[in-house]
Amino acid sequence: MTTLLVIAKEPLPGRVKTRLTPPFTPVEAAELAQAALEDTLWAVAAAPVRERVLMLDGEPGDWLPPGFDVVPQCTGGLDERLADAFARCAGRPTLLIGMDTPQVTPDLLDVDFTDCDAYFGPAQDGGFWALGLAEPDPALLRGVPMSTPSTGAVQRQRLVAAGLRVRDLPRLRDVDTAADADAVAALAPHGRFATRLARCAATHH
Repeated sequence: MTTLLVIAKEPLPGRVKTRLTPPFTPVEAAELAQAALEDTLWAVAAAPVRERVLMLDGEPGDWLPPGFDVVPQCTGGLDERLADAFARCAGRPTLLIGMDTPQVTPDLLDVDFTDCDAYFGPAQDGGFWALGLAEPDPALLRGVPMSTPSTGAVQRQRLVAAGLRVRDLPRLRDVDTAADADAVAALAPHGRFATRLARCAATHH
């Protein structure tokens, strides 16, 4: 059984989903971020895993389901924070995901490391939404340039270069822009994210 690790930011106006403003206000962007986080956490809560860890930048709120260990993120760039997250899971097969893919399902998170060493979930924008390591090694993440169109390719190549057998997960779309939000909501129309987006959009018409 794996450890599922979610890396997330407290959904505060002006600190999350800033690329959604405009068309949305900072408060609406934070509401959308919270809805995406809730959908993600509930998918994790429903997945058959040994433990669930939330690596959080900020304070937990009433959006956090039961059953999660909450650990503060370290300081530094995203590569350092991801490396630190894996370092805390040494010796335990671990799958890490972010909070930008509210369409994720428990089935997608049910990974088996029996015949592979790593899982890689590419994102449509060139990054990645999931990274799984049978034997977490922070060195596999440190120095990978984050938030660029080649982030995913560099990260996956890092795994291959280390001699790991990599299994790819389906490509998912991150919610960064309003167009992303519409596309992702259409994929999971009954989720909290889609419901919140419809409410926000209604106030703009």
